[in-house]
Amino acid sequence: MLHEGDVAPDFTLQGPDGAVTLSSLVGEGGGGYVVLYFYPKDKTPGCTREGQAFSAATRAFEAAGARVFGVSKDSVASHASFASSCGITVPLLADPDLAVHRAYGAYGEKTMYGKKVTGTIRSTFVVGPDGRLARVFPSVKVDGHADAVLAAITRHAGGEGATGAPPAAKASPRRPASSATKSPKKTAKKSAR
Repeated sequence: MLHEGDVAPDFTLQGPDGAVTLSSLVGEGGGGYVVLYFYPKDKTPGCTREGQAFSAATRAFEAAGARVFGVSKDSVASHASFASSCGITVPLLADPDLAVHRAYGAYGEKTMYGKKVTGTIRSTFVVGPDGRLARVFPSVKVDGHADAVLAAITRHAGGEGATGAPPAAKASPRRPASSATKSPKKTAKKSAR
């Protein structure tokens, strides 16, 4: 697995709008942050929630100067179907031969349901404007992950969200609203009894 401060391995992968090359987005080619999140498989529950969370936070990531890309071994056609049916708006890149997974250490032995298996290790890499890894998230837990990545970028950039509070609020606008709507109903039921 790569570490923070390492030079991010360059790559070119196919996405929904054609080829995406890392070196054209960072360093002399671009200058912004790039978030690469590796996930196991299209249309599975955890991967769907992760893609939806990053998609919901697109504007907040853009405001922080970051572009987000999901990467899996699934084909471009599979990604298109997944994105369309599950409301995923971040570009999904196809790495069918797992070359980029291996370069980043996102493929190997892991534990699933108590057994050792070989497969994609759900992990996220934040590539800084200088082309080096600003943050590495190994063995990701899906819930709250997009917020954590956004907070890490704002801290790294030294911007307004350095405490993490404003970006987290922007990254998941639906959650606080749904909690707020559920609580009064529960309170109302309890008072009625």
